[in-house]
Amino acid sequence: MKGADVGFVTAIASLPKVGPARLGRLLDLGEPGEVWERIRNGTLGDEPGVVESLGARSAPLVASWRDHARAMDPERLGRLHHDLGIRLLCAADAEYPEVFRTDVEPPRLLWVAGDIGAVRSPAVAIVGTRRCTRYGHDVARRFGRELASAGVTVVSGLALGIDAAAHAGVLDADEMGAPPVGVVGTGLDVVYPRRNVGLWHSVAQCGVLLSEAPPGATAEPWRFPARNRLIAALADIVVVVESTERGGSLYTVDEAIARDVEVRAVPGHVTAPSSAGTNRLLADGAAPALDTGDLLEALGVTVEATGGSGRPDRPVYRDPEEAEVLDILTTGSVTFDELAERSGLGLERLGLVTARLQAEGVVQRSGGWYERRG
Repeated sequence: MKGADVGFVTAIASLPKVGPARLGRLLDLGEPGEVWERIRNGTLGDEPGVVESLGARSAPLVASWRDHARAMDPERLGRLHHDLGIRLLCAADAEYPEVFRTDVEPPRLLWVAGDIGAVRSPAVAIVGTRRCTRYGHDVARRFGRELASAGVTVVSGLALGIDAAAHAGVLDADEMGAPPVGVVGTGLDVVYPRRNVGLWHSVAQCGVLLSEAPPGATAEPWRFPARNRLIAALADIVVVVESTERGGSLYTVDEAIARDVEVRAVPGHVTAPSSAGTNRLLADGAAPALDTGDLLEALGVTVEATGGSGRPDRPVYRDPEEAEVLDILTTGSVTFDELAERSGLGLERLGLVTARLQAEGVVQRSGGWYERRG
């Protein structure tokens, strides 16, 4: 996109209640700078058919855009992209991902942080509930690690739970044959959830972050179903690791089905609410994802045929709880009760975290004290 247009387009996309559909209609009205002036001058609604084309109840919204526009500075928004290291792509740009060009509902605009070359096939989207169990977390992390090592791109939404575990696994991979692709529902400068800030920046550094939302856009609920269609569009297979009966990841399943993208589900305990959705998918005919071998076979990928590039200098991502405990232990030896008080973790949860860290050899316990090794 031409540099002069970036600020105007971003300003239009930043107006209240401008989602993908309304944004497309606004950009179809003319050159971005001209459309912006019509919004700012309050003349947009005077043109026949414009308000009607923007959807029901849009007349008062168009009137409010004028006031918002007069308080915005498109030139500053254009400069902000450079300051944040963010690029704006449209379908006319050579870097715009080919997979979106043929999609049934392609993003009109795409904000990018990182290497857009990370968007490639074969690709597997790993999605699931934010409130995952340890079982679901471990499966998602293992899938992410093993798929990335085999050269398969792992796509996810960087939410808590399954999404975060999948990308943590990618960053764990000894040989990262494929970098991670994160698709988020906020502006690329608005980390959501905040707890994933370390993972967010690691994915941008090692792979790429994509968003339809302009810089500064916050986590409005309507943005996430729209985000899910992009996740489905980028994938050759969508894997649901854990989902409740009406979990948000099932929106991604619907978008995958609309695109003829294969959906697989990880079987879970029949009495576990966190697996009610995935088990229902299996009952309805989805193929099971029992291990990464199933997925590689479906993709036609052999591990021997793929080569990892290896990234010894890449950042190491840990679960936020693990990172919190390790940060506390950098100050010296600490008792279990002190760890519980300073971390805010419950005793049972802290016991699991410290046990994992001891098993990895990064924490040791001696005489009732916990200390960090190395």
